[in-house]
Amino acid sequence: MASQYPLTTLMLVTGLLIYFGLSVIVGQARARWNVPAPQTSGHPEFEKRYRVQMNTLEQLAFFVPGVILCAPVEGDVFTASFAAIWCVGRILFALGYYRDPAKRSLGFVLTLLPGLVMVLAGAHGAIAALI
Repeated sequence: MASQYPLTTLMLVTGLLIYFGLSVIVGQARARWNVPAPQTSGHPEFEKRYRVQMNTLEQLAFFVPGVILCAPVEGDVFTASFAAIWCVGRILFALGYYRDPAKRSLGFVLTLLPGLVMVLAGAHGAIAALI
């Protein structure tokens, strides 16, 4: 995939690195607010960071297959563009959630819609191949 879809691959790696960074933030929050593993609750600021990480993990289960399905159908630039929007959405989601969980909506939409577009593009390609 990397050589055939280099931009898409870079955006997929970017999405995974965002998740890695959010995981590091959770580790730092554990130490800062004294929430030892395996606890998943404690200080509200820790819980915000933990929820962002878990929500991102949940979204990766839709994002990664979406990228893989979309690239062969729509090409590198299209798929990478939607994957980039997803990545920006995840960052905005995290920043909004850290400030106030009620302010996560823009980031959530910028994550959900690109993922949906990529999955539907992959489905369209499969249906078109069958017809």
